[in-house]
Amino acid sequence: MAGFIRTCRRSLFSLSRALIPNTHNRFLLQTNKTISKFPPNFATNPFSTSTLQQKSPFESNLLSLLTNEIEFESEYDPPHQPDKKFNAFMVEDRPGEQFVTLRGRSTLDEKIKIEATMFDGYATMSKGENTEPDAQLHISLLVDISKGEGGEMLEFVCSAWPKKLEIQRFYVMRVDGVLNRPYTGRDFRVLDKTLQSALMEFLNARGVNNDLAFFLHRYVWNKDKLEHIQRLKLLKSYVQT
Repeated sequence: MAGFIRTCRRSLFSLSRALIPNTHNRFLLQTNKTISKFPPNFATNPFSTSTLQQKSPFESNLLSLLTNEIEFESEYDPPHQPDKKFNAFMVEDRPGEQFVTLRGRSTLDEKIKIEATMFDGYATMSKGENTEPDAQLHISLLVDISKGEGGEMLEFVCSAWPKKLEIQRFYVMRVDGVLNRPYTGRDFRVLDKTLQSALMEFLNARGVNNDLAFFLHRYVWNKDKLEHIQRLKLLKSYVQT
């Protein structure tokens, strides 16, 4: 699974676009926006006469749709300037990248590095017989914990759900990233329950816990929206030129 997470750097696609709530309200707002963009008076059209004359009907329509979408995404639950600090961790995030990195130290002066994907999956959770299931978005994490320079480090492969952190696997690596042994251990869920609890407590004491999962979901949702708006603006700029 660690290989899968690293591969996500090149090929990960965000799934949250398909799960935006309040679809009915979104449709009504989009309809009103579209109507307001095409009033009887042509002079109020968002594109100038000269621009429309230079563009094909398809391109003009595409520009109009892009403009509407950018306005909607910027106004409906707009993104905000994200908090770059969470407890003992500092967030490293570069626009356009599909990963977020957090770095911090434990009270034992251990270095902790966390690499989190964008939303890379989801699971449906049933609420009852007569209600539609909830879609719970998923984030994959690599958690590296090391002491001093060189030597070995612990690596945990984890799943972050909206309100819960789960361990999938853990193993020992050298700091240069090479496994001491190719064996990556058993699936965490088949381990002794007492050992599972002890390892969860080990991470919790270092700030890798349910609160972190909640923070990451808010952060990634905001980042996904910022990235989406930026992609739309770049596409609009390309069509306009």
